Amino acid sequence: MDHTLSLLPFLFIIIISSSHVLPVSPTPSHKLKSATTIRKLNRGGPYIGLVTVIATEENAFLRSVDFRPDPTHPFLDLSGRRFRIGKIHGKKVVYVRCGRGMVNGAAATQQMIDVFNVKGIVHFGIAGNMNNSMSIGDVSIPKQITNAGLWDWLNPDKAKGGEDIAYLDVGNYNVPKGDGDNELGSIGYNYEQLYSVTGHINTPQNVFWINTTQEWLHLAADLEKMELSQCVNASLCLPKKPKLVVGLKAATAYIFVDNAAYRNFLYDTFGVSSSDMESSAVAMTCASNGYPIIVIRGLSDLAGEGGDNTVHKFGSLAATNTAKAVLEFIKKLPPY
Repeated sequence: MDHTLSLLPFLFIIIISSSHVLPVSPTPSHKLKSATTIRKLNRGGPYIGLVTVIATEENAFLRSVDFRPDPTHPFLDLSGRRFRIGKIHGKKVVYVRCGRGMVNGAAATQQMIDVFNVKGIVHFGIAGNMNNSMSIGDVSIPKQITNAGLWDWLNPDKAKGGEDIAYLDVGNYNVPKGDGDNELGSIGYNYEQLYSVTGHINTPQNVFWINTTQEWLHLAADLEKMELSQCVNASLCLPKKPKLVVGLKAATAYIFVDNAAYRNFLYDTFGVSSSDMESSAVAMTCASNGYPIIVIRGLSDLAGEGGDNTVHKFGSLAATNTAKAVLEFIKKLPPY
């Protein structure tokens, strides 16, 4: 008897069964189509990458008549995000909303750098105000940003003076002041580890501040003269005209700061004027890859001011002023 023929039914069963165990992926054609589109888009680059965070900021940006979607490829959907392609003042841009938090900020920025032929990143959105000399509706373009959420949480008896750059002693905020010890101890603020294309391979640099790009800050200096909106609508206005300030400092953490004591600590200790949840991650990603970065943040509230947080009243106005600043900055960028 031919043993090969006798095995045929058995082999047939294995092949049919395996088709149920190992299904064919439904995505190759979709990925191929995306790759083809990306190649076509990148041949028309370079682009300026624009990264914002939440829907309020996106709505303010997309309402602008200065954004002209690409007539052939107005958007590309990747990893659950919509990357919009178009022009602002004749300059080609790719825009994405990253979502709240540092991981989202870093992931969307890295994907934009990896996928698209971008020249640099403009990161923008709203932020909490830490500086009493700034006001709701103002726009800050910081020169330095720190991750103020990289903590060493220490026991009360832990000696200070290690690697941390600053300490928050929880007991200092007891009421009445100085009444006993606090078991929460203290928080030490530590450094980030920056891996970069300009550094030694596999040897990170300890950094507390991430610098934004000096050349772009110089370009942005003229924006301090620009007119910003003062009113949300006819019945809701700020008491004075907002201003734009270049060259302050900012903090980022996975924290929505709505506490006056912590606001004052951040300002007094680090000199930061604004606080958000994404900027240092976006800036760190750009520094790691060697790309220019500028951060533009509109102030929506004075953290911990009392009563209901004003982000719900003036968040849209802060987002509108931020979008105006972004558009004016892009206008000032030289042709490329």
